[in-house]
Amino acid sequence: MGFTRFGRPKGAQGQSSPNLYVANCGPAVGLSYDTIVSVFRAFGEIKGVFAADESGARVVVCFAEEGCAQNAFNALNGRPCAELGGRSLHIRYSVLQPTSQSQEFLAAVDERPWKNLSKRRVQHYGYEFCYETRNVDSRKNLGELPAFVSPILKRIALLPMREDAEAIVLDQLTVNEYPPGVGLSPHIDTHSAFEGLIFSLSLAGPCIMEFRRYLDEGLTPRASSSSDIEIESSENNSNFLRRAIYLPPRSLLLLSGEARYAWNHYIPHHKIDMVKDSVIRRASRRVSFTFRKVRASPCQCEFSQYCDSQR
Repeated sequence: MGFTRFGRPKGAQGQSSPNLYVANCGPAVGLSYDTIVSVFRAFGEIKGVFAADESGARVVVCFAEEGCAQNAFNALNGRPCAELGGRSLHIRYSVLQPTSQSQEFLAAVDERPWKNLSKRRVQHYGYEFCYETRNVDSRKNLGELPAFVSPILKRIALLPMREDAEAIVLDQLTVNEYPPGVGLSPHIDTHSAFEGLIFSLSLAGPCIMEFRRYLDEGLTPRASSSSDIEIESSENNSNFLRRAIYLPPRSLLLLSGEARYAWNHYIPHHKIDMVKDSVIRRASRRVSFTFRKVRASPCQCEFSQYCDSQR
């Protein structure tokens, strides 16, 4: 449906337009874009439905004609809608506004189909990640990465890096959507699956990512067929080193060397994080774009105790 170009009007609330800013409406409150289109289409031709911001709970509905938008406004604003499960929408006329690039990235993935896991949604590009084996099938290429991530790849290419980064062409992308309170189990990305540089862009909401280096190899979490298991070890366990990193929206994380090959990383299953004695609440969604390079030959890293290629 294209990128969002409209937003909430400032002042002149009564100014009519063919575009409606609709609150209490969107994926974060359980309403798919197809459902939204089916409801508003009853009032006339729709040019598109777009995310109004990063919350996932507000959209902009763009009609082909202003009169159609007026009819929808008069029929739905502040009134329960049976087709939406009795939900009341809060509507204002919307005006043309510039948008951030992060909003464009979120709008682009929201237009594409999601795959539902037990607690979060994912999309895979280039190669599909198999959670049962924690690997990819390098023989099944899904095609090139989508064009809308080109600005991200260009920005990554400008970063000062080592490990012969010039020769690495990232060819696998996993997009994860995390609702509030949903995290990620501790793991090391499979050595034999991916090369040594892994990039992860955080959008929409913040989180804490924790890193653990286990001193006793026998305590290292086992690979699980579920990507959403709860943290199984005690928070007071002294058999691992722990480091935590705050990932605000629009931050880019690079894993390389020891951090990529020997440290488990995970996202605690919290709705609230503490950052320097400040309480940071998770947003209604956090979306991460994780870029990797699929490995074509066995891993020969120096961390053989964690390396499946060398066992």
